[in-house]
Amino acid sequence: MQIWAIANQKGGVGKTTTVVTLAGLLAEVGYKVLLIDLDPHGSLTSYFSYEPDELDHSVYDLFQTAGDVTENQVNSLLCSTNVERIQLLPASTALATLERRAVEHEGMGLQVARALRHLKDRYDYVLIDSPPVLGVLMVNALAACHHLIVPAQTEFLALKGLERMIRTISMINRARKKKLSYTIIPTFYDRRTQASVSCLRELHKLYPDELASAVIPVDTKFRNASMKGVVPSALDAGSRGVHAYARLLRSLIEQRR
Repeated sequence: MQIWAIANQKGGVGKTTTVVTLAGLLAEVGYKVLLIDLDPHGSLTSYFSYEPDELDHSVYDLFQTAGDVTENQVNSLLCSTNVERIQLLPASTALATLERRAVEHEGMGLQVARALRHLKDRYDYVLIDSPPVLGVLMVNALAACHHLIVPAQTEFLALKGLERMIRTISMINRARKKKLSYTIIPTFYDRRTQASVSCLRELHKLYPDELASAVIPVDTKFRNASMKGVVPSALDAGSRGVHAYARLLRSLIEQRR
């Protein structure tokens, strides 16, 4: 089971779109995929027509005790989606209260990793949608994952958020036994604008080894897929955006072999 976290310390860079599109592509070729929504805003949860404000059970339940989680507890939280091979561990808005509790309870940074031990034989891939804030939820995502995917919007203000994320990775690597590898994905690219072109050039200069060769373009099909609650490849497999993510996915799988 491969675990990928999708994170950046800036919002609006395409994290949830990245999670949903990659999951759809993985499921199409037969992989079983689990999605975990760790963002209190619950965008990934809402994508699949669950309401974060109304759920009786969610990923929040994993944090009720700072210690081992049972297999039955984890199983009770899993939700189906409209894609046969994709399941969801949904978010609730109660996640926003965890930072306050994390100060009082040690060990909360490993709850997701503990839960996933019970699922290692059930899924081929786990994709974690992380909040854009460094705290106990992002720490859980980074502690649990084998590889980190960092979407970076191709505009200069987003570069500052990316710098913070790279510093966070360095901090996490000092605490991990094994260095966390990561891939930066340029998103919202519009080759018609000088801002996008210049920003992509800067990304190549600053992060030549970590930058993905696939560039995710601005594509209204992503928005249309979100409105319909379907993975983008199910709406239009031939769209520019889906092709870009398919190229990205091929490179990610090759890297992990």
